[in-house]
Amino acid sequence: MKPFTWLLILTLLGTSLPLRAQLDATAIVQKAEDKLRGATSKSTLKMTIVRPNWTREVEMKSWSKGNDYSLTLVTAPARDKGTAFLKRQKEIWNWQPTIDRVIKMPPSMMMQSWMGSDLKNDDLVRESSIVEDYEHQLLGEEAVNGLACYKIEMIPREDAPVVWGKVITWIDKSDYMQLKTEFYDEDDYLVNTIYGKEIKTMDGKKIPSVMEVVPADEEGHKTILAYQSLEFDEPIPTSFFSIQNMKRVR
Repeated sequence: MKPFTWLLILTLLGTSLPLRAQLDATAIVQKAEDKLRGATSKSTLKMTIVRPNWTREVEMKSWSKGNDYSLTLVTAPARDKGTAFLKRQKEIWNWQPTIDRVIKMPPSMMMQSWMGSDLKNDDLVRESSIVEDYEHQLLGEEAVNGLACYKIEMIPREDAPVVWGKVITWIDKSDYMQLKTEFYDEDDYLVNTIYGKEIKTMDGKKIPSVMEVVPADEEGHKTILAYQSLEFDEPIPTSFFSIQNMKRVR
């Protein structure tokens, strides 16, 4: 999901940015991506879907290896238990045990809702790469929840497998945490905002332990994704990320 190096110098509120802020925007995004992903990761999560008249919870396990491999297994509720999503490079599959069927997901499905939430399939399986598939521009600096952040605009490359027209992200300057990200469609309308909240140290890394997805045009709707455990850099063989293992992993 290869960056090029360039130096961006701009003026913010009539004053030139200090030298320390004159950084390669792609390098900043890469540091944020590397921090959350690691060489490998293993996590347990709870997703809470909030609607004006109801709330639903989904629990899951997730494994990843670099940018090319990921596997997500739904562990609750009972009716969805065993459903799995597999990514191998640019190919993505969904295993549905209730109908004993594996579905290869085409690019046209990337903007569809995942499990009825405000997340899209692309958000979950990360078909696109925020590093390789976008060009990055440092817009300036802004504070999010009292933390100084780099504000970076990401525009998709011409042939990138990207569903968004533009992404703007706020990355904390001290620990490279993504604290806020806005997703825009091809007509430049805001679709979703993701907020990083409840900062914790998990497996030695300081990260937002909760991600809150808020759609722009649906009042009272949001999806909360909370890490319950997170481990980095434990060896995971590439063979783990197979269609056969997607069906039997627990």
